[in-house]
Amino acid sequence: MLFAAIIGGLIGYQFGRFPGFLVGAAIGVFALRLLKARLRKALQRVQSNFLESVFAVMGALCKADGVVTRDEIRVAETLFDRFRLSGAQREAAKNAFARGKAPGFDLDAELQHFLRASGRQPALLQMFLQVQVSAIAADGDIHPAEHEMLLRIARGLGLPESQVDQLEAMLRGAHSGATGAQPSSASQIQDAYRVLGVSPDASDAEIKKAYRKLMSENHPDKLAGRGLPESMRDMAEQKTREISHAYDVIKDARKSAA
Repeated sequence: MLFAAIIGGLIGYQFGRFPGFLVGAAIGVFALRLLKARLRKALQRVQSNFLESVFAVMGALCKADGVVTRDEIRVAETLFDRFRLSGAQREAAKNAFARGKAPGFDLDAELQHFLRASGRQPALLQMFLQVQVSAIAADGDIHPAEHEMLLRIARGLGLPESQVDQLEAMLRGAHSGATGAQPSSASQIQDAYRVLGVSPDASDAEIKKAYRKLMSENHPDKLAGRGLPESMRDMAEQKTREISHAYDVIKDARKSAA
């Protein structure tokens, strides 16, 4: 605020000396406040669009196998709680979910709408896909039709289909960590490489670079600044934990093999 006043004042001073300085300072402060208000409103629009599109697509995804089960509805309601939605947000999410599972829902158009609203920011698109995978895999069973729609969603967002495999690998890694299983089996190590998006033949330096890149892209504060609703911060933090877990699995496996 002070910086804006000084800059505005200096510009005003060039035209009207001290009176110009005062007028310029006032205009600088006003312009900064106006810019902040517009940025805040823009961020709120992105957050609102994020939540609505997330649950609309989730409704379509749950209907992909022909029927929306009670378990799938329960998962959606659990996400309402996990995302700490307010009363108005919860109602909007329910309406969006119902819209998504209704006949005639245009999935591709919804994805295009979200792409525009999100500014095509990769981290937000990946988080969007992560919510879908988490919701559909919550019961441990992914129907082939649901898997195909997940791939379609990834393509619609401009993400590689490998992102679906990566997120499914994250969920498996989180499950093995939660059950206390030692992450030393071949399948767990392979999943860890999928999470980081690197080949088992990658060098230690390449793996560390991929890990740091993912951690930077998925930092909760950075995602919040790009429009991720604060209510989804917990999921963003979970993703960074899963990335760290995958990195630890690979490091431990390489130490054991050395």
